[in-house]
Amino acid sequence: MLSAFTNCFKIPELRQRIMLTLGLVFIARVGAAIPLPGINPAPLQAYYASSSSDGGGLIGLYNMFTGGAMMQGAVFALGIMPYISASIILQLMGAVVPSLARLMQEGEMGRQKIAQYTRYLTILIAAVQAILMMYAIIVKPQTLFTGFNPAEYAPIVVASNVPLFFLTSVIFLITGCMIMMWLGEQITQRGIGN
Repeated sequence: MLSAFTNCFKIPELRQRIMLTLGLVFIARVGAAIPLPGINPAPLQAYYASSSSDGGGLIGLYNMFTGGAMMQGAVFALGIMPYISASIILQLMGAVVPSLARLMQEGEMGRQKIAQYTRYLTILIAAVQAILMMYAIIVKPQTLFTGFNPAEYAPIVVASNVPLFFLTSVIFLITGCMIMMWLGEQITQRGIGN
């Protein structure tokens, strides 16, 4: 097995694909560590530390799917999940909506059009998720944090202008999701794997 691993680095094209994939994964991990401007990740980390003993729940599961980016209040906190959801929704709609079913059978042109629709739907899903996430963190922290006591935790939002912070955070989260989607497409086209 070790010889097969070393042999893959002897083939120039395969070595280039592996290095590109590792570089793009590194970029994704860096983006998962950059917190949103104006957010204090300490209360989020304290919440996840306390909820990990309770099993974590749904939010802990989503945090796992984002690679811990949600716990950091990171730019890539949405991860690639909106794209996956959009792709699944369009696949299921292809079985129900005749025009999408015809588009899926048109070959390369149809696949490109479906990919374009998937990207648009990804932006919509990411916007909804980003708005709900920021609403839960800013407006209703007790809905996100069970037994939340503001005196116990440092403030989550340290920005002075909360509406502006809300708007910029939503834009950053949507942009982070789009970057993650682009990184995934680059890995599929130029790297190794899907």
